[in-house]
Amino acid sequence: MTLTLSLSMAAFALAASISPGPVNLVALASGTRHGFRASLRHVTGATLGFTLLLVMIGLGLHEMLARWPGILGAVRWAGVAFLLYMAYRLVADDGRLEGADGGAGPSMLVGATMQWLNPKAWLASLAGMGAYAASGDLALVGWFAALYFVICFLSIGCWAYAGAFLRRFLRHLGQVRAVNRLLALLLVASAGYLVIARL
Repeated sequence: MTLTLSLSMAAFALAASISPGPVNLVALASGTRHGFRASLRHVTGATLGFTLLLVMIGLGLHEMLARWPGILGAVRWAGVAFLLYMAYRLVADDGRLEGADGGAGPSMLVGATMQWLNPKAWLASLAGMGAYAASGDLALVGWFAALYFVICFLSIGCWAYAGAFLRRFLRHLGQVRAVNRLLALLLVASAGYLVIARL
């Protein structure tokens, strides 16, 4: 792989991974509620889930999607339902921050599931593989996935760290509940966008 191609792949991965989205909002909320260490399970699960999706798109899943476009519609509606569920969980949270151990935090499975139900992840996978590995060349698919894995992990991790940093300034239950409700509202807005937009 040339350096220019690798830098272009890395720039694409960074732009797609660091931008606000449902997975990053949950990482932020988890960092605030549970701390950074406990949030690493969500970060890892989301990264693994996205990388698996990216590799599957690169190895031919896009052809199946072209034959059965209804699959993307089903993903969109499942994503809407999941975002609304996560928003409900944030609103229902009592605002108590976990102790020094950070508590449980979201699981790896939640992180991975969010990526598979996240139309942003599907679009990034389709666009990225279309731009850099449309031929299905295993070396290109593997290299792009490896770069994306590292950048995706660091990007989602930054959101979890930002939440953990914000946690230091939240002194009262009311402040935590306000942050949770703001994040829930953003998740509902994301769900609303999915209802009116098409993949």
